[in-house]
Amino acid sequence: MKKWTEVALGIITGIGGFLEVGSIATSAQAGSEFGYRLVWALVLGIASLAFLMEMTGRLSAVSKRTYVDLLREHFGMRFFLVALIAVFVVSFLVLAAEIGGVGAALQMATGISFRWWAIPVAVIGWMVLWRGTFGIVEQGTAVFGLLAISFAVGAIKAHPDWSALASAIVPSRPTANHLRYWYLVVSILGASISPYLYLFYSAGAVEDGWNADYLGVNRTTAGLGNFFGGTLAIAVLVTAALVFAPAHVHVERFEQLGSLFVSPLGRAGFWLFVATLCITCFGATLEIALSIAYLIAQGFGWEWSENLRPGRDSRFSTVYTIAIVIAALPAAAGLNALALTNMSMVLSAASLPFTVIPLIVLMNDGKVMGRHCNGWISNVVLVCISLLSIGLFFAALPLQIKGGG
Repeated sequence: MKKWTEVALGIITGIGGFLEVGSIATSAQAGSEFGYRLVWALVLGIASLAFLMEMTGRLSAVSKRTYVDLLREHFGMRFFLVALIAVFVVSFLVLAAEIGGVGAALQMATGISFRWWAIPVAVIGWMVLWRGTFGIVEQGTAVFGLLAISFAVGAIKAHPDWSALASAIVPSRPTANHLRYWYLVVSILGASISPYLYLFYSAGAVEDGWNADYLGVNRTTAGLGNFFGGTLAIAVLVTAALVFAPAHVHVERFEQLGSLFVSPLGRAGFWLFVATLCITCFGATLEIALSIAYLIAQGFGWEWSENLRPGRDSRFSTVYTIAIVIAALPAAAGLNALALTNMSMVLSAASLPFTVIPLIVLMNDGKVMGRHCNGWISNVVLVCISLLSIGLFFAALPLQIKGGG
């Protein structure tokens, strides 16, 4: 029974944790500029992340080791260092964007510039990590993130065209502004399949003591959690298509997003959006800071666990301390938070091959997975995601230069 209570918590985590600054920003931009047309990119991202989380969760439950640990052992230190640098740089930029997202929400609420909130947000986040446990990080902010359900309510009250929305699940070619269209596709996929999400999930499986008995829990959690969380990202896109697109509003600053749900939900929509943006971005700040620490500590074989006292894993604690403080500096310097978010999402997409392609080898290694190796369907899906990641790697930077502005 205890195992299946974790399914409910996993779904809550998916609802409160899937949405963060990248998903909210890219979904709103896509809806405001292209209506429903980019729903297919979100659906592709949601499905890809669900499969990657299921596989990395299964890998950790069966082997009782993290994906990062196995990556270093099986592919050697040289390859691991390349992957580490790529994922570290991208995760650090996403961390900076999340802190900027919290600051933007607090600016909307108080009128005080986001740059003055950056350092206090980083310090509070560090205090939660220093004094808290993995359960607090994983479940605490996610429960508060249930406020994001208001996004679905707002989208429904805006009266979408359901048949047009359903048809948008099928990919379509842009009729105008081709570079911007494909730039937003890459940004959405980078936000949806960000490497820190499944690396954090793998570490969390070890932190929670999962074993082969949890495979059913893992499958249900990865599937339903991402389905519900991804549905809320689609709700943001739909609402932007109905509220911003007719008024020809293009999202260039986070402050513009404050009015997104005012039309369908009234003044309460503003405060629900601000609270959701603040809470989900703060939760993502904690998760990414931990993910960076997991990456470094597991890669170099250090003692690590958010459930240990900082004195027991001092190097692990030092990494997340340095990461969260330095990541606050771009926002504190006044760097445009939305521009940083877009750039970090594109680079996140470009980094995917370093962690997706090696998973094909590990998920088919009988010594690691035993009888729980991938079947042919999972392998076909994983190969397709790998090919997608290669395409994103080559497309990301040119589109950032030509389509990102």
